[in-house]
Amino acid sequence: MTEPQPGVAAAVEGELRLLDPLVRCSADLLVQVLHPEFREIDTAGRCWDRDATIASLTADEAPRLGQLTASRMRGVQLADELVHLTFDSEVKGCRAHRSSLWRLTERGWLLYFHQATPFIAVPNDG
Repeated sequence: MTEPQPGVAAAVEGELRLLDPLVRCSADLLVQVLHPEFREIDTAGRCWDRDATIASLTADEAPRLGQLTASRMRGVQLADELVHLTFDSEVKGCRAHRSSLWRLTERGWLLYFHQATPFIAVPNDG
């Protein structure tokens, strides 16, 4: 098996950091991973920017979901400064197909866009 391109490897590393509950509840750590122009469409179809995402995840009353797990993560480097990742996630029985765009900046690879679509697993779901 060939090694992933450096951009893909960096995006995967960043995505796995974002699954860590300690990162998800720290504004300081989230700022290190989310692009200033970050946008997200969540599993309910709501649109978020970076500031709203950080405020929501770090609020005292924010639900603490615990560890999210990722599977079937794949990446492709679309351009020198752009990587697209897809993967599935699960937390407490809720599953989502996820798609992320990572951009190379002066500060390294940052998450620029993310979308999650809930799904129910069926036999032979591939």
